[in-house]
Amino acid sequence: MNINCSFCEYISQIAIKSMLLEVSATPKPGLVDRNNPGAHKDMDFNTFIESSVSQVYTFYNCASEGLKFEGKDNKELLKVIRPIGIQGENKMFNATKGVNTHKGLIFSFGIIAAAAGLQYKKTNKLKMDTDGICNFVKEIAEGIVSRELEHLNNQEALTYGEGLFKKYGIKGIRGEVELGFPTVRCYSLPIFRELMKGAGNINDNLVHVLLHLMTITEDVNILGRHGIDELEYVKSTAKEILSLGGMFTEKGRQKIHEIDIEFIHRNISPGGSADLLAVTLMLYFLENPS
Repeated sequence: MNINCSFCEYISQIAIKSMLLEVSATPKPGLVDRNNPGAHKDMDFNTFIESSVSQVYTFYNCASEGLKFEGKDNKELLKVIRPIGIQGENKMFNATKGVNTHKGLIFSFGIIAAAAGLQYKKTNKLKMDTDGICNFVKEIAEGIVSRELEHLNNQEALTYGEGLFKKYGIKGIRGEVELGFPTVRCYSLPIFRELMKGAGNINDNLVHVLLHLMTITEDVNILGRHGIDELEYVKSTAKEILSLGGMFTEKGRQKIHEIDIEFIHRNISPGGSADLLAVTLMLYFLENPS
């Protein structure tokens, strides 16, 4: 096996590990975890396992295209990896019997994997510079919002994300990717880095970072199901839990369990925050090779 194959396997392993650790983090209010399916009737923990492992070659192939890319404009790489992402989505739907578990993450992780390939070709180092990765992501995704979201007036059949952009101006995961994941790079990743230096376990650290993400994420899952008022309720609730100590105090943990029940009752699923948590994990593992 040559070094390129080994590198692509390495990137794919990091991506799948990030997916699995995100869904395994428990308890996550309103989200699928090891305790319950959250505010979801069409998926559970096992659905996410099946979906995650179906993506092994998706991220392998995206990393490979980043390594092989010889163009002068990295924006052209998006055209190369997009068919790989579509194939990955089809594999996901086959694995989950038609349930959308990871469409947003396939998009995000595919671009990150390609960006990792670009960086590795330049440095030949497994220890990645996440700012450099995110700058490559920005270059690959340049203009994606204007191309895909800002010309929807005459369209009748809109996707989930397109409809929310038209109604609220929320750019969703496309906006995060186009800007190189600023919410992760400037907010959740620094928090997670500090937590991982301490004595806490990775599960509790992940749930705690999720709460932080819930305070600021313009979560399209919540907006799609409910609207702005419910999104603000989620943000204020997460702030309240953090003020009690989050996962690191008895009061905080008790409040998380109470809010999990409340979110399930109110059909609230902060899936946008969960996706950014998975991105946080992937970038962390890229800069901390094991």
